[in-house]
Amino acid sequence: MFDSFRKYNKIIMVFLFLLIIPSFVLFGVDRYQNEGAGDKVARVAGEDITRPEWDLQHRNEVDRIRQQAPNIEPALLDSDAARYASLERMVRNRVLAAAAAKSNMTISEDRLTRLFAEDTGLASFRTADNKFDRERFMRATGRTPEQYEASVRADLATQQVLLGVSGTAFATPAQAELTLKAFFDQREIQVARFNPADFLAKVEVKDSELEDFYKQHVAQYRVPEQATVQYLLLDMDAVKKNIVVSESDLRSYYDQNAARFGTKEERRASHILISAPAGASSADKEKARAKAQALLADVRKAPASFAEVARKNSQDPGSAEKGGDLDFVARGAMVKPFEDAMFALKKGEISDVVESEFGYHVILLTDIKPAAVPPFEQIRTRLEDEVKSQQATQEFAKAAETLTELVYQQPDSLQPAADKLKLTLRTASNVARTPAPGATGVMASRNFLNALFAPDSLERKHNTEAIEVGSSQLAAGRVTNYSPARELPFAEVKDKVKSQLVAERAAAMARSEGEAKLKAWQADPKGAAFEKPVTISRLDAQSQPIPVIEGALRADTDKLPSLVGVDLGTQGYAVVRVLKNVARTAPTAEVAKQETDQFTQALAAAENDAYYEMLKKRFKAEILVPKAAELSGDASRR
Repeated sequence: MFDSFRKYNKIIMVFLFLLIIPSFVLFGVDRYQNEGAGDKVARVAGEDITRPEWDLQHRNEVDRIRQQAPNIEPALLDSDAARYASLERMVRNRVLAAAAAKSNMTISEDRLTRLFAEDTGLASFRTADNKFDRERFMRATGRTPEQYEASVRADLATQQVLLGVSGTAFATPAQAELTLKAFFDQREIQVARFNPADFLAKVEVKDSELEDFYKQHVAQYRVPEQATVQYLLLDMDAVKKNIVVSESDLRSYYDQNAARFGTKEERRASHILISAPAGASSADKEKARAKAQALLADVRKAPASFAEVARKNSQDPGSAEKGGDLDFVARGAMVKPFEDAMFALKKGEISDVVESEFGYHVILLTDIKPAAVPPFEQIRTRLEDEVKSQQATQEFAKAAETLTELVYQQPDSLQPAADKLKLTLRTASNVARTPAPGATGVMASRNFLNALFAPDSLERKHNTEAIEVGSSQLAAGRVTNYSPARELPFAEVKDKVKSQLVAERAAAMARSEGEAKLKAWQADPKGAAFEKPVTISRLDAQSQPIPVIEGALRADTDKLPSLVGVDLGTQGYAVVRVLKNVARTAPTAEVAKQETDQFTQALAAAENDAYYEMLKKRFKAEILVPKAAELSGDASRR
């Protein structure tokens, strides 16, 4: 990579050798092995999952999601929670694989063959002569067919582990009814709200109280660290802009792919079908063939009568009423014997009797649409874009290497890399250590932000290395200005402190007023003042806060009406009068069955989870890194 290193690599190797050998002698091999233990992030059945394996798994999942949903926010995929979820799935797969192996669960070749034959996704990788295009499959999936087959085998085997539990789950009607009744519970209620806004005018605060509140909550009045950064983004679009395609290359590409840019030849035919199913006897088949031969003789004598003969005699219900017309079709739309015969005819010709899996056909070719290829100039833009896209895949790797070298060799500026690769040098202000809500693109990449806020970047204002921020996307940046986190002085945030303290006390006043009213109304309901009655449920909250719904549904209904107090926190207080239970309209038999089925599925999922937890203990599965909420920046390092 670097000329000086290449020139003196032998001297450097000797120097490194002299350094490394004494370190082994002094500290021992065990120390190096123990340091490697830090890369273990989980363990299942005595086998470790390492951080590189975790990183690779997460990258593969992210790439797959990006292919399926290109517009998804990168920050969602690059979060600590998303990475931890990837690790949990790895552990789950390892546990189920260990259970499958322990139970000697295997997948038969017949089942696998059947599965692949029915997979419509795999059908797209077959050529016109029904051969599997191995190279195209590897380019599209990033895996060899053998790797794909192994993953399918593993998936099917692990599915069998849980199928023994979920496949036997059932719920009695009584169980389902009891659970669903609680879920669909309804109450008619009245609500009296005590809102903090109604008490704001009554709140008085002194400056000394504001200062005390500020000191108790000073952490809320901090300005987070921020940086102004310059950065470069290398992606496929940037690489394509630098690619120049010659006219001769475009012409050559056009000639090689002309058929793909145009339309295939299509033919329109009519047919008469005399059915003879594959399981028919020899006598029945011979009888059907004889009838087809007789009809063939008739239409050859009078070709103009073909449509009428088809209407009266064809046993193809889809085309008989249309005089046997099948409309225009291209190759691949019909069964092979029929297709071969149809494409061998000239317009107006009638075929001999053609046997297929459906029976015996007499075919009349009525029209031909020849293949059409658009002229070069008409699709020149498309051709250029395709050629550039193909070349960009190769050029991206070279550009990535150049970017990596330049940001390292000239660490104090990104301009040389921008000039060399013709990239736009961009600036971002108020950049924080973590992605801002709604951030997209480069500034949504946690790895890129971690590199920007690394000590070397902050203290020396050096370039970061080239960081992967997306599929075929690399970014390098440098901090040009940095402001550490600081506490805002009281004088600067006094108004904000006052608003928060007043709101807090107003909420407390609302709660006190509500609690007092609850006691008074419980003693004398006549003086109670409530809003109009509404019928609420977990499915229809009628704009009421969730705590009001839960409070009403949990109220004692043995004696109605009853009063319930609900603390709404910063939203004040509510007194809820539960008037009556409201019976649910009985569902139709079909809806009731759907609900029972959904309950059974939920029960099966719960049993699966319980069984998996048991398997985790059996195979001693453990995750060795903190849970997502506790992860530091180190958990995201590559």
